[in-house]
This record gives sequence, C-alpha cells and structure tokens, in this order.
Amino acid sequence: MRITPKLATLLVLAALVAITPFFFPSGYYYRVGALIFVNGIAVTGIVILTGYAGQISLGHAGFAGIGGYACALAPVHLGLHPALAVVLGAAVSALLAYLVGRPILRLKGYYLGVATLGFGILVSMVLNNERDLTRGPDGIDVPELGLRALLKDQGLNLTNGEFWYFFCGICLILGAWIALNLHDSPAGRALRALHGSEVAARTVGIDVARMKLSAFVISAVYASVSGSLLALQNKFITPDVAGFMHSIEMVTMAVLGGVGSVLGAILGAGILTLLPQVLTVFAEYEQMVLGLVMVLVMIFLREGLLPSILRRLRGRGE
Repeated sequence: MRITPKLATLLVLAALVAITPFFFPSGYYYRVGALIFVNGIAVTGIVILTGYAGQISLGHAGFAGIGGYACALAPVHLGLHPALAVVLGAAVSALLAYLVGRPILRLKGYYLGVATLGFGILVSMVLNNERDLTRGPDGIDVPELGLRALLKDQGLNLTNGEFWYFFCGICLILGAWIALNLHDSPAGRALRALHGSEVAARTVGIDVARMKLSAFVISAVYASVSGSLLALQNKFITPDVAGFMHSIEMVTMAVLGGVGSVLGAILGAGILTLLPQVLTVFAEYEQMVLGLVMVLVMIFLREGLLPSILRRLRGRGE
C-alpha cells in the first residue's frame, strides 16, 4: 500500500497521541498535551484560511470565545447537553462568520487583518461587559461533559487528565483528516489557486468571493470547537479566550510551524504551548526568549519549521 502524504500525516498524529503518554513523568502532562491538541485544532482552521486561501484573520479568538461561552450558557439557559452546546457554538460561529465575512472579505491585506481584528475585539468587549449574562472578567463555570462517567460505566476508568488528553487527541485527528481531505478536493485546489492569484483564479472560472467566504466559515468552526473543548476541560471560561493575544497566538503558532502544512501548524502549536512551561526558569525573561526564538525561525526558516526542514532534507537526499 502506498503511503500518501495525507495518510502519513494522520499516522504521525495518531502515533504521537498514542505513544507520548508513555514518556509523561506525571499526570500534569496529560493536561499540557490536551492543551496542545486544543490549540492544534484552532491552528488547523488557520491553515485552511491562511495557508490554503491566503486570507488573514487577527480576530479568530472571537469565535473561540463564542464556542466556549456556548458551553457555559446553553446548558443553563437553554437546557442543552454540553455536547449539543458545542454544536450550537459551532453553528453560531459559522453564521456570524458568514454574515461578517461577506463584507470584510472584500478587503485585502492589512485592511482585512484590521477588520477581522475589530470583530475579535467586539466579541471580547461583549463578553467582558455583559456581566448579567457572562459574569464579565471574572469568568463563568462550565458544566461537566459527562462522557468520562459514561466511559467509566463501560469499564474504562480514566482520570480527568487522561480522558481529555485522548478525547482532544481524537478530535484533533478528525479535524486534521477533514482539512487534509479538503486540501486534495476540487474546493481545496480552488482555494490554493486563489491564494496564488485571485485574478488568475477568477479568470479560470473560480468564484473567488464564495471560496474565500467558505474558508472563513470553516476556519471559524474550527476555532469555535477549540474554544468549546478548552472550556469543557477547564470547567471554567473567561473572556481572555476571545482576547486579542489569543488571536495572535493562533496565527503565530501556524506561521511558526508552517502555515501551509497541517502537521507543521500543529507542530507550531505544540512548541508555543510547551515553551512557556520550559521557560518558567527564566521568569521575567520568558517573553524575551520566546520572541527571540520566533525571530530566529522567521529569519532562517521562513516557510515555517516543518516545511523548511523537509525541504532541506529532500535537498540533501538528492
């Protein structure tokens, strides 16, 4: 059987999810691993929007906030199960992305980035100011998902950290599979065509506006699901999840690992999630060291870590 790049990516992800726990020195690392997977889901959406379609968004954390608060508010006010609240959050995010994306995706470059930034700031402001509903900056409790208890009844007794590690890992693999299938589909080829040149794509009959909007909506759903998973595993959510810095972190993770590669972007998510844990020994120098790492990567590995490393390895092999 020929191993295609898509299959290789999924096999690598599955192997990492399955094997990595054998090297965990304590249960705390299950929590870190689950956080990497949650961030990996968010950056996979960035790959679809930026890596495939060539569009910039600096406000995607707003959709993560919508997903997270849907899991906090829908069970209380609508009586929905938390799992259905995830679906509701994704649907609301998709609808908002459609309504917001129609006008702002007419913009290009920096103008598009500023417009999406404004959307993210608006969501963050609503979550901070609507205290009667969201409890403002103090945050709000999120109901238990309940799936771990169900698995326990079936004889699979996992700790809270172990459950969320494997559950988020499976969600990440599923999200990567969808993104990789999109890459190889006619729609994916159309997205990559408009990334290269919108004029050329329009010339060959591609509906540029529709494809850009589709990428924006799909990436918003990824961000919403990541926010929901973060809220459910923490059992608590604050407006910081929709903050400007979270949006920047998403883009930075994708660019660091390689925004055109699903596996590369997930690698970037893993590095930027782990670095703060490693750099705690530097205390107040943590941000400076993190910034230095980013600058060096952008200077010497401009395509991102994974694509640059693979290209150099192929060059040596030839």
